[in-house]
Amino acid sequence: MAIGFIGLGNLGSAVAKRLTDMGEKLKVYNRTKSKALDSGYEVFDSPKELIDNCDIVFMCLFESLAVENIFEMENGLLSADLQGKTIIDLTTNHYEKVLTFHNKISQNGGEYLEAPIFGSVIPALQGAVTIVASGEKETFDECKPLLEKFGKEIFYLKEPGKASKMKLINNLCLGSFMATIAECTALGEACDIEKPKLLEILGVGGGQSLVLKGKTQKLIEEDFSAHFSNNAIYKDLHTLQDLAYSLNQPLFTAAVPKELFGQMKKDGRGEEDFSSIYQLFK
Repeated sequence: MAIGFIGLGNLGSAVAKRLTDMGEKLKVYNRTKSKALDSGYEVFDSPKELIDNCDIVFMCLFESLAVENIFEMENGLLSADLQGKTIIDLTTNHYEKVLTFHNKISQNGGEYLEAPIFGSVIPALQGAVTIVASGEKETFDECKPLLEKFGKEIFYLKEPGKASKMKLINNLCLGSFMATIAECTALGEACDIEKPKLLEILGVGGGQSLVLKGKTQKLIEEDFSAHFSNNAIYKDLHTLQDLAYSLNQPLFTAAVPKELFGQMKKDGRGEEDFSSIYQLFK
């Protein structure tokens, strides 16, 4: 049976294309139906109709509120018979909300695998993202061959919620690195060091990272079409602060990057790639 896919945003579209390139036949539902029709996939009018025609459905949405809507809406997933069905949720969810998703799908007879993606559009297209999954081990083992079609490194943390927490912790590195690289780039330019050479040197020096490797060309060309948006990193860092608060854990290095990305959102640049934070420093 074909695989279902819900959420054709930047990352979702990349994962869907990779799965198609790897020989999988996809059926899709997307809130903006016209975008789904443009994709060339078979399009369904509701999540219920989609899962009625698929045993496995991926979701790749912006946040937990969107996931909740897919579950609870008229003709949503929870209105379907979920016996024998598996939901693989690639969304970066709130660490508390995701627990309710495990419970709701289980109570309705289905299987739910929380599997946030570490990486963005280009590595997804290349099958090179990292995936951390939480859920029942049997469900993970059954889904792993599919995850391997777009994921290079795949980790399993059994306890529900842990994969989502790990994703937020990872994005502390991501947001902090991007803000520092952006400021270094602007400072180097102020010193009359040509940007390509500056980034080349940083890439073999203290700035060496997957973040710099992935964003060098965007910084050089100042092409800030979104692979991972300012809105997304701001949301994730805010949720990370919620997590730290719940643990009574100080979180020093998340605060400044979060507010910098918040400024980008306030300036109406939330939909740009998060590398565009460079322009704040420039």
